[in-house]
Amino acid sequence: MTITEVLEDNCRKFGEDICLVEINPAMKETRRVTWREFELMEPNPTAHYRREISWNVFNEKANRFANLLLSRGIKKGDKVAILLMNCLEWLPIYFGILKTGALAVPFNFRYSADEIEYCVNLAEVDVFVFGPEFIGRMEDIAEKISKNRLLFFVGEGCPTFAEDYRSLTANCSSKSPDIKLSESDDAAIYFSSGTTGFPKAILHNHESLMHACRVEQKHHGQTKNDTFLCIPPLYHTGAKMHWFGSLLSGGKAVLLRGTKPEYILKAVSQEHCTIVWLLVPWAQDILDALDNKTLKLEDYELSQWRLMHIGAQPVPPSLIKHWHDYFPNHQYDTNYGLSESIGPGAVHLGVENVHKVGAIGKPGYGWSAKIADENGNEVKQGEVGELCLKGPGVMTCYYNDPKSTAEVLKDGWLFTGDMAMQDEDGFYYLVDRKKDVIISGGENLYPVQIEDFIRTNDAVHDVAVIGLPDKRLGEIAAAIIELKGGYICTEEEMNDYCLALPRYKRPRKIFFDEIPRNPTGKIEKPKLRERYKASNLILEENSR
Repeated sequence: MTITEVLEDNCRKFGEDICLVEINPAMKETRRVTWREFELMEPNPTAHYRREISWNVFNEKANRFANLLLSRGIKKGDKVAILLMNCLEWLPIYFGILKTGALAVPFNFRYSADEIEYCVNLAEVDVFVFGPEFIGRMEDIAEKISKNRLLFFVGEGCPTFAEDYRSLTANCSSKSPDIKLSESDDAAIYFSSGTTGFPKAILHNHESLMHACRVEQKHHGQTKNDTFLCIPPLYHTGAKMHWFGSLLSGGKAVLLRGTKPEYILKAVSQEHCTIVWLLVPWAQDILDALDNKTLKLEDYELSQWRLMHIGAQPVPPSLIKHWHDYFPNHQYDTNYGLSESIGPGAVHLGVENVHKVGAIGKPGYGWSAKIADENGNEVKQGEVGELCLKGPGVMTCYYNDPKSTAEVLKDGWLFTGDMAMQDEDGFYYLVDRKKDVIISGGENLYPVQIEDFIRTNDAVHDVAVIGLPDKRLGEIAAAIIELKGGYICTEEEMNDYCLALPRYKRPRKIFFDEIPRNPTGKIEKPKLRERYKASNLILEENSR
């Protein structure tokens, strides 16, 4: 079975039910639209802008785009790129691509024009679909990438170098194309996060996508009555694969374009959301707003909210403890995965294991895991090594990159690049990225452990620990700390706080600054290393 068949099945069972809602808090309805769109009825002048579609409309839009592609010669195995902000058009376009047998290739909306061009060539894209936010970047490279490629524009004011998606699809058949698909067929190319340079192209088949559906539904028990609030960008496997649980159950999902705490709680309240996936910064922002009384729980209807889960990064235990101060009845889960393993769920904590907060959990449904040394041999329980995964969701390969593929796929195991350890109860703990481990005076320092400690300070909003060059020790640990609004903390006070850490784990440098994170919540440590490497050299020179 493929996910396109799941969509068709939902149409037969729940055709007129609402499946997707889009909410854009920063926009009002000021233009004519083709799908049902309206503002929430309230006196507030900043009222949400809201659109919704049913399963029937979803499938109809997917079919129309599929038939447009087929009419232009797109065939099984071709590649169609998507560069859109989260919107109602996103998922029908994705499914339309899959229905042709072509591969969907989602693009990060933060890509520069150069990165867009690079990824177009890397994935050998045949069709490029983009939205109004990207006209400027596309203009810079349109002449170079439009040769032998179709460019479709989704929105109003179609630029001259592209074709109008809406007018073209309006004239296409809404009947499902007769293209036979199997789980072994290639389905999608996702890009690695690119935090260490230009991204790699990750190839997945339809089996991977279906496994993601089953994993998510198995872990979080979505039913037809659940409503999932989706905030992260749909180009990323994390957001989409969590939504796959709604797809499999036929439940409703809400796409929220905004991450402010008041936007999140308002959407949960007004759309009666039951499941919300957050990133650490968004959860921390909600807690900060509740702590400083800028938000009050009694202003929202939140009793139906049953599950909050977090992924994409290590989760500080102190955050979850504080979360339960405000939401004592919430189930909680954390999910570990990476794009090479079709996103979240390869390892997960499980809602029944809240006593193990801090761990990423045990292997997820249908997954196996082990911790290996540099030679690929499994280490003893309690020792640190590289986390390795095996299961139906492992990527086929890095597209057109056999060398990089061979470095991470060995005997069916995916070597993740994440350092981890397993406790006596079989729970895995993420220690850090292999490339982020700091070797200081011969000791291995794992930044996540130091970050977890610093976050227990009431003044700290966010923190990143990086390694900086040091002539004597090779590297030293430096902590970049972002304070909560209204809090003051000096370097001396933070050093005193860190005295509770073992001596070798204490940061040698403290900097106060904002923490840069990418759209999926991961700290952009290469940026911080580049920024503070120079600062550290100046400090060393001045200390001589």
